[in-house]
Amino acid sequence: MNAIDETFARLRRNGRKAFIPFVTAGDPDLTTTAAVVNALAGEGADLIEIGFPYSDPIADGPVIQASYMRALGAGTRVRDVLKAVENRKMGQTPLVAMISCSLVHRAGGEKFFAQAQACGFSGAILPDLPMEEAGALAASARAMDFKLIQLVTPTTPPERARKIIQLSSGFVYCVSVRGVTGGRSELPEELPAQLRRLRAESELPVCVGFGIGRPQQALKLCEFADGIIIGSALVKLLDTGRPPHEIAGEVAGLAHQFAEAIHDAKATD
Repeated sequence: MNAIDETFARLRRNGRKAFIPFVTAGDPDLTTTAAVVNALAGEGADLIEIGFPYSDPIADGPVIQASYMRALGAGTRVRDVLKAVENRKMGQTPLVAMISCSLVHRAGGEKFFAQAQACGFSGAILPDLPMEEAGALAASARAMDFKLIQLVTPTTPPERARKIIQLSSGFVYCVSVRGVTGGRSELPEELPAQLRRLRAESELPVCVGFGIGRPQQALKLCEFADGIIIGSALVKLLDTGRPPHEIAGEVAGLAHQFAEAIHDAKATD
């Protein structure tokens, strides 16, 4: 069984929700990334998203965009991230690649999935992959039990959302807000209803991300989602100019607050 499926099965048995942090690979360098990922695992991360830096991210806000630019400026490339994971420098918590579909197509979709899986990734999120172009990639991923996690946004029409869910594996990524990533002081009032609809449509776990900047927000959303994805709130701590262990310690401190809130939430069916 794929490690993502195993993780959600275990969490469901234990009546818990998933804490899914995101970190940019290579910001400020891959040594720091490894330290941060291991710190996140130590603080109870159930899955960890690894962002492959890309020069033109369409869904990311200023915090993650700046992080990608720093990583690219440091020379981080796809092969470097794969090698770092292959060398087991990033712990044993299941890893998910967050990567632009253009980078995947450049490598060859099936070839990239096979390389990523061999290096230690359990799945991938291609945030800019159109549903109309997802069929072949979804089939390739299913054939090798590599999860292709797809996004549903607040503006996705219901029929299109159903088709996206059918092409998804691992979990469904619910985008909580219109626009790009980054913490919000308030999340949309209609978000709980959106999550309920998706969970009714899907046998897969439904996890929510974008805009969740505080542990209290994460706790509230646990009533409606199977997992909570935290990105910008953690990534903004990478740009401090400190040694890797100090950056990892600061990230771990905030991650602990999120993990505590998410894991203490009561499970709902």
